Amino acid sequence: MADWAGFLGATMLWVKAAHIIFVIFLMAGLFMMPRFFVYHQQAMVGSDEDKKWIEREDRLRRIILNPSLVIVWIFGLMLAFNGNYWRETWFIAKLILVLALSGYHGWLIGYFKTLSKGERPLTEKQLRMLNEVPGVAAAIIVILAVVRP
Repeated sequence: MADWAGFLGATMLWVKAAHIIFVIFLMAGLFMMPRFFVYHQQAMVGSDEDKKWIEREDRLRRIILNPSLVIVWIFGLMLAFNGNYWRETWFIAKLILVLALSGYHGWLIGYFKTLSKGERPLTEKQLRMLNEVPGVAAAIIVILAVVRP
C-alpha cells in the first residue's frame, strides 16, 4: 500500500510537507532558547539587558515554539492515522522521542519562567549541554522516520 493511500489521499504530501516545515521551525526554536538562556544568565537580574532577554525569550516562545509544536503534533497525528503506523516499531520509538522532545519544550518554557523571576539554578555549562538534546533527538527521529529500522 502506498504511503498516500489513506484518508488524506493526494493531500498527504502537502500535510507531510507542512509537518516537515513546522518541525524545522520548532527545532530552530529548541536550539535558540537554551542559547538565549546562556546569554540571559549573564545579565544582572532586573537590569535593562535582563528585561530585553525576557522579552526575546517570550517572543520566541509565543511566536515560534508554542505554535510550531501544536502544528507539528496536528500534522504528525494526521500522518500517523493516515498511514496507520501505530503498530510499527519504528513509529513507536519515534513517538516516544517526540514525546520526550515535547517534554523538553515544556521544560524550556518552565526555565524561561524561572529566569524571568530572577532565579538562575543552572550553570552556563549545564545549559550548553542541554542545548545538545534537540540535535541528538532530531537525528534519531529522522533516522527512524526515513530508514524505519
